[in-house]
Amino acid sequence: MIVPVILAGGSGTRLWPLSRELYPKQLINIYNKNTMLQNTLLRLKNIDDMMAPVVVCNEAHRFMTAEQLQEAEIVPHSIILEPVGRNTAPAIALAAIKLLEKEDDPVMLVLPADHVIENISHFHKKISQGNDLAEKGFLITFGIVPASPETGYGYIKKGSKINNLSNVCKIECFVEKPDQERARDYVLSNEYCWNSGMFMFKASAIINELEQYAPDMLARCQQVIESGAQDLDFLRIDRKLFGKVPADSIDYAVMEKTDKGIMISLDAGWNDLGSFDALWQTGDKDKDHNVFKGDVLTRDVNNSYIHAQSRLVAAVGLEKFVVVETGDAVLVSPRDRVHDVKKIVLQLKADKRKESISHKRVYRPWGNYETIDSSHRYLVKRITVKPCAKLSLQKHYHRAEHWVVVSGTALVTKGDEQILLQENESTYIPLGTVHRLENPGTIPLELIEVRSGSYLGEDDIVRFDDVYDIGKDTP
Repeated sequence: MIVPVILAGGSGTRLWPLSRELYPKQLINIYNKNTMLQNTLLRLKNIDDMMAPVVVCNEAHRFMTAEQLQEAEIVPHSIILEPVGRNTAPAIALAAIKLLEKEDDPVMLVLPADHVIENISHFHKKISQGNDLAEKGFLITFGIVPASPETGYGYIKKGSKINNLSNVCKIECFVEKPDQERARDYVLSNEYCWNSGMFMFKASAIINELEQYAPDMLARCQQVIESGAQDLDFLRIDRKLFGKVPADSIDYAVMEKTDKGIMISLDAGWNDLGSFDALWQTGDKDKDHNVFKGDVLTRDVNNSYIHAQSRLVAAVGLEKFVVVETGDAVLVSPRDRVHDVKKIVLQLKADKRKESISHKRVYRPWGNYETIDSSHRYLVKRITVKPCAKLSLQKHYHRAEHWVVVSGTALVTKGDEQILLQENESTYIPLGTVHRLENPGTIPLELIEVRSGSYLGEDDIVRFDDVYDIGKDTP
């Protein structure tokens, strides 16, 4: 019995501005029509003894994660919500503890939610091999056969072979991300693999190793699970308790110390899509070796990645460049400098700019909204509400709102009355009036909201009832 454990808590800062804190790369369809999370789960179909997955994700992403699983027709074993990030070891510990509550010691297949694997049948064969070895008590990591001397990955040095298998060996050591010269030496030696961050082991086996090498972490994770509250598919855990769990990767906490660790070499067209250069490498290229997405017009451009999300992007005379345009930001960088994008994100956060957190279009459990225009005394939004969804019952102290229905049907609570609005109909919500917006129909509701008042911020809100519990500073 194999249970996939999907680690979906990352922020994907190196893919800014496509990836944002509230809408990270694992939830975006940057590779094909499916999101990275969906691809990770869909490639596990048709594997014998594969059970429902455990997904570990950021609490802020819970509704998008659940919705994407539903779209892919995947029913999870559970979705564990991390209120804060504590790295991979605590996430894996939580999943193992949770599984051992009800399951008969399954083999955990731990997968990050943001990888590309092109040769699915080869990947399945390695999973089957890993399952056999995990049942014998080994802790398996999958090492990627390196295609080039990459400096963006950690490496694993091969030890002695296991059972004379050419692709299975002990782990001699883990190596941090090297410089270009050392990476070249590693690849030429044929003694190293890239560290993929994918693992297989029995739930009891990883618990035993954590008990030996990270007992404080394990004990705190057990307290976290014991105090957790089940809410539909979600396991909600206490922020304060989880914040006290030591943050560490599973590599440092266990795999570098255990004598049960082994590595299976994997050559299946793997990429972690950790940068825009990786998107260029995996993308479909034109005759000039360019990868274009969206409305792009070029002259004398070669070996470049250009992504236009909301408008025409024109470029002249570029060689090995990345240009990424979204509704509220544009990134321009040489392809060999895209690893520094995370420094831009750090600067945005230091300056408290919203562009590090969310896109121009902001997603909520009930739908999404996008700011169209704003000035000192007014703000205009386009709001989309999903069928049968509703916003919180609320009021504002500093603004009034006008709502105009563009398509669909709106059920509006305004004080003591309820109003049903059709296309091209509107209503006015005076300052201080308790109100709620609902979509009672079967198609999305789209409307234009015009705010006016002395203060238009999202935190001007008093919430009386909210079925989603999404926080005081959201509409």
